[in-house]
Amino acid sequence: MTDTSDTTSIRDAVSRQLPRRYRAELRFRAAGLAAVASAVGILVILLISILSQGLPAFTVNQLVLPVHLDRSVVDPEGDASEASLRRGAYSRVLQDAIRAEFPEVTARRDLRNLFGLYTPLNATRLMDAVLADPSLVGETYTFRMPIADDLDLYLKGRLVEDRTLLTGGLLTIEDAGDGLVLRSSAPDFSSLVEDAMATMRAEATALDARAERSRNLAAELEGSDAEDALYEAERLSAQAQALREELAENDGRIELNRDLPTILVELSGVAVRLTALDANGRSASGEVMLGDAAGISGASDWTLYVIDTPESRRRVSDQAIVWTRALEARGLVRTDFNTYLFSNADSREPELAGVKGALFGSILTMLIVICLSVPVGVFTAIYLEEYAPKNRLTDLIEVNINNLAAVPSIVFGLLGLAVFINAFGLPRSAPLVGGLVLSLMTLPTVIIASRAALKAVPQSIRQAALAVGASKTQSVFHHVLPLAAPGILTGSIIGLAQALGETAPLLMIGMVAFIADAPTLGLEGLTQPATVMPVQVFLWSDGAERAFEARTAAAILVLLALMIGFNALAIYLRRRFERRW
Repeated sequence: MTDTSDTTSIRDAVSRQLPRRYRAELRFRAAGLAAVASAVGILVILLISILSQGLPAFTVNQLVLPVHLDRSVVDPEGDASEASLRRGAYSRVLQDAIRAEFPEVTARRDLRNLFGLYTPLNATRLMDAVLADPSLVGETYTFRMPIADDLDLYLKGRLVEDRTLLTGGLLTIEDAGDGLVLRSSAPDFSSLVEDAMATMRAEATALDARAERSRNLAAELEGSDAEDALYEAERLSAQAQALREELAENDGRIELNRDLPTILVELSGVAVRLTALDANGRSASGEVMLGDAAGISGASDWTLYVIDTPESRRRVSDQAIVWTRALEARGLVRTDFNTYLFSNADSREPELAGVKGALFGSILTMLIVICLSVPVGVFTAIYLEEYAPKNRLTDLIEVNINNLAAVPSIVFGLLGLAVFINAFGLPRSAPLVGGLVLSLMTLPTVIIASRAALKAVPQSIRQAALAVGASKTQSVFHHVLPLAAPGILTGSIIGLAQALGETAPLLMIGMVAFIADAPTLGLEGLTQPATVMPVQVFLWSDGAERAFEARTAAAILVLLALMIGFNALAIYLRRRFERRW
């Protein structure tokens, strides 16, 4: 008979342990959900950061100018031949077009700044348009060209902090000989006076703090270094004192300079930059930046445009901003999709730089990798798993394959440099060499993934094929390999995606270089100079111009799109060929 007391004690013990087990399970599930949520959150933050930086690069602000292609300028020989058209002065054509918009600009320095609204490389683009259609010679052609990179950032609101203030008084502008005097019937300038005084006080406080740090540093140094630190402290203190004296001695009148925010008065095609603000908030002094401001009286439709970022702290001048805003008001600046990002190769000018060269280089390189690493890796795995005898030699081969998968990628670059370039004499910075190097790097991954997929096929499949009279080769290729195809394809594509994002091995074979022309998508392109997407991201991230920041993020988005495509293909193929038993 069963002892009921023992059964009862066991049941009680289990009942006491169940709540603890349930709590442990809940904690485990909570930890798992927390890990997944953390990973998803970090991924979302990363994507949002990349998107916020990269999306502005997919749009571009372009100057849309009517350019007159004077026959004597663009066709100096007068025969409309290609050689004559190539000798045309297309830079002069663009300069005449932009000068026609601002005929008052005549000084050489001002003209140089005016021509800086666009990159000179646009002259080459205009020449290409004429060569493509010679009938344009002698006609007026509407030419689109990207505005300078800094001005493009300004129009996108990513360069300066600015604001527009509405006014309530009537504006009168008088010529005072050495400048303009602006008067308003309302205290429209009063807030600007307060802001300027607050800015000067904050600047004086910051200078005092820097001077104090220099004095503390001088106390820790000796000799000439201490003297230099003390001199710097005295200089900063003198600047701070000068600012305070200016505030105290001018009875509230603020002299505006390049270290203070820029204030522009804008009305009906006229722009005046304020040079001084009176304490009463109703009058100011200024200078003309655009148009004819003298004699304006009782104007009501005027605004105050304030650039809080001082001119001394930005690369774009006040004059360039005034010209850009005038062109935008005239409808000559339009925001379009940035086709240059995909139609151009790399360029020193950010507004003309594109990913075409790197994208074509990546495609050609990956074609080499696919054609070499996948078939060689799959057939190697089939031999080792299905045909090779189990001895010390095959064990040594398997160990070395696993070791190769853990070798740093730059070692394969050294191997490619020594063998493919130095020994075989293949061209540097070519998709052919890059593909060969990445194939060597990807091969161990493909072999390991393929062997794992083959090993996962049940032995019963092989035995059944042999039982009905199939040969060894027939059983492998007709039965085992199709069932292992999902795993083989998944591992191969993951290896290819890893190769697509590699940069280190390509460094040794010269593919980390500035390539201004895209390679040809064909056999001849395999030996042409090229780069790849990860290298392009690296080069742009090291660019001095701020506009390259957005293009770096945009290139990362393009690279992510390629990798997502690879992974999506892997998932599709797995589900397409997957078999269940």
